[in-house]
Amino acid sequence: MIKNLFNEKKAAQAAAYFLLRAGGPLTVLKLMKLLYLAERGSYERYGTPMIGDRLVSMPHGPVLSITYNHMSGELDSTAGGWDAWIADRAEHNLDLRDREALNSPEDDLLELSDADLAVLSDVWQRFGRMSAWELRQWTHKHCPEWKDPDGSMIPMRPEDLFAALNFTPEQTREALARLHAESAANAAFASLK
Repeated sequence: MIKNLFNEKKAAQAAAYFLLRAGGPLTVLKLMKLLYLAERGSYERYGTPMIGDRLVSMPHGPVLSITYNHMSGELDSTAGGWDAWIADRAEHNLDLRDREALNSPEDDLLELSDADLAVLSDVWQRFGRMSAWELRQWTHKHCPEWKDPDGSMIPMRPEDLFAALNFTPEQTREALARLHAESAANAAFASLK
């Protein structure tokens, strides 16, 4: 497993993007599927993650593990992170903390690059109208990196995702090298704090 890639601010702002587009709350299941498809889309287009989360297979499909823990209120948020953008979970729904504070993704979600926003836009255009259960079924059928965990959880290896995305062996080696280099840089930076 490659560590030190998760960017809480990007996870929160990607979630905020989808909640803004939805015009109201989304179920945890639907928001998670949209975020997973965005992370997958970033890997597919650029060979790198948007959020850098740990990918896992769970009974309802592929999940961004750390983001899910934020959604569930199991992790403390950092300054400008999850709690700055996303309200506390209400039953099975999540919404923006302050809908009036977010007018334009390009002007307000500054952690997200133009490339990130393009991926998020594409995911919303393609999947935004689907229900949570339709997305669940879609990921079960069209995300071969997901394996049925039989009621539990199974970590996904980056290599499995790259194989599902039809990366060549060389593309996989290059992508893994970039991920390891980013992980090392993030660890070095964190040690300076």
